[in-house]
Amino acid sequence: VIGMLGNGFIVLVNCIDLVKRQKLSLADCILTGLAISRISQLWAILCDSFLLVLWPHLYAIDKLTKVVNSFWILSNHLATWFATCLSVFYFFKVANFSHPCFTWLRWRIRSVVLVLLLGSLSLLFLNSESIYMFSHISTNSYKIYARNSTWSPNVSETHDLHQLIVFNFINLIPFLLSLTSLLLLVLSLMRHIRNLQLNPSSKDLSTEAHKRAMKMVMSFLFLFVVHVSSILLTGWVFLKLQGRLAKLVVVLTSTVFPSSHSFILILGNSKLRQNAIGLLWYL
Repeated sequence: VIGMLGNGFIVLVNCIDLVKRQKLSLADCILTGLAISRISQLWAILCDSFLLVLWPHLYAIDKLTKVVNSFWILSNHLATWFATCLSVFYFFKVANFSHPCFTWLRWRIRSVVLVLLLGSLSLLFLNSESIYMFSHISTNSYKIYARNSTWSPNVSETHDLHQLIVFNFINLIPFLLSLTSLLLLVLSLMRHIRNLQLNPSSKDLSTEAHKRAMKMVMSFLFLFVVHVSSILLTGWVFLKLQGRLAKLVVVLTSTVFPSSHSFILILGNSKLRQNAIGLLWYL
């Protein structure tokens, strides 16, 4: 609920701004897409949690588990790539390099973001196998729980573990893109500080902007590592453990990233922060 409120606030503020000004900046468009995909992601996790606690027998219905898993994989994929695009946007907006390739890309940042999002769709097709894998894990986990038996090692389990690892390796691409953005931001900040030392009379206008952008990207990278680890742990727990409480704990752990990151984005964005303070003051 907290995560949905945070992401819903981002969508509401940007929609009101769109109605007033008839346009949205690129950063606001990315934030809105990110918030909508995370609301969908949290709904998918919530539905999965209700199934796990209240109606675990529904896991035996293969079609239902495929629908839930398809919805989660799509929303998770879009949320990851919108966040990655935001990291890349911060890099091009704040960093300062004299290389002509950087300048060319900076002037075409909208096209860069669009290419990243379209390119991510090709990786989405690679995740189609993951839908079967997650559904297979959930269905077999329930059947074992219902029989009160243990899962003996077999080819199916090994295949599911391999697919789970492949699923997480696909997430390495957005992680490496964001990590590269962070490292280049650090390099840009070091060059900027060195220029200030050589020219003490020049105004320091971008150091704080560099630091804010680095904090935003670092928070994304840290929470993203937690999120991917929770997904891997969820698959392992569903494969190895029959305890419902252990499954519920790891499922809820996956809500940490889409929930907490929304409030970091609100605090890091001046427009969202001012609206949030105004709303709190009104309440």
